[in-house]
Amino acid sequence: MSRTARELHPGAWWIWALGLAAAASVLTNPWLLLLEIAVAGYVVAVRRSDQPWSRSFRLYLLLGLVIVVVRVGFRILVGGGALDPGDTVLFDLPSIPLPHWVLGIHLLGPVSAASLLAGLYDGLRLATIVICVGAANALANPKRLLKSLPPALYEIGTTLVIAVSVLPQLAESVQRVRRARELRGSTDRRIGRLRRIVVPVLEDALERSLALAAGMDARGYGRSGSAPRRQRMLTGALLLGGLIGVGAGSYGLLDQAAPRWMSTPMLVLGVLLAVGGLWSAGRRVRRTRYRADRWHTEDVCVAATGLCVGLGTILFVTDPLVRAPDVYGAPQVSALALLVTMVGLLPAVIAPPARAVEVAA
Repeated sequence: MSRTARELHPGAWWIWALGLAAAASVLTNPWLLLLEIAVAGYVVAVRRSDQPWSRSFRLYLLLGLVIVVVRVGFRILVGGGALDPGDTVLFDLPSIPLPHWVLGIHLLGPVSAASLLAGLYDGLRLATIVICVGAANALANPKRLLKSLPPALYEIGTTLVIAVSVLPQLAESVQRVRRARELRGSTDRRIGRLRRIVVPVLEDALERSLALAAGMDARGYGRSGSAPRRQRMLTGALLLGGLIGVGAGSYGLLDQAAPRWMSTPMLVLGVLLAVGGLWSAGRRVRRTRYRADRWHTEDVCVAATGLCVGLGTILFVTDPLVRAPDVYGAPQVSALALLVTMVGLLPAVIAPPARAVEVAA
């Protein structure tokens, strides 16, 4: 494989990150979740570029920490009440009485170790999913991702790309404002510095968002071509049938008492109808592509590693003590779970180095 410096296909990075997030969604094992965070962080550190969006990963790590703290805080706030026989009470807070119509909710009260661990595990799972999305956001070029979307999803993709690029834009604005203040010789204290940075950062982010919206509107983003009534009706029928089929098939898979024809066959039929509807909807969108991104061997391999982590965790890591350990004992891990998670490190070796940004003299 060629090791020429280039940007990997953005879809490959998103498939890799979503595979890690899918694996994290079925786990509450803190060791495996922390390992996934370490895997995502190492790949970002090794393969991110010098572009502005690559500096946002630190913000996602901070957001993950906030999620864990808030989740544990809610456990303390509403986790009081009846205790199990084996619970160890860490501290006892004064309970706040509530009206009789809010049965089952307790404010404060005794806080047990099991309750705190349960909140920590749940918060760590959500934080891992957010950090995996942040890894994709730090590695993939959002503009190239928008260019690579199918025509039928172009309008929705435009909105999503703008939404996921908010944190990178804020990160770049913070660095620009901080650098400008340092050049002016600012010596404010941390609290005063924060107060004087927030307003310029928000103003800069708003101005750049308005400029982006104006530029996209001038270039015709979000506009679609005309289509005859018959084609619009066919597209709507295919998408509606696909939605019904996917919903009925998912219900059949989850409900073991449902007829077998409602599970996999209905799910496959719904997916096929949805694909047909997206293809029909894409025919009415007319847009050109300049230098369309192509999938190379490295791109396919990076995407495959993410799929291996996600599917491998869901299908093969089935031990309940490894997936969701008991809060009354030490979490257990297996060699298979560690091996499947470590597959996510392969993009650090497979992916080519990022192309350096040329700075004008």
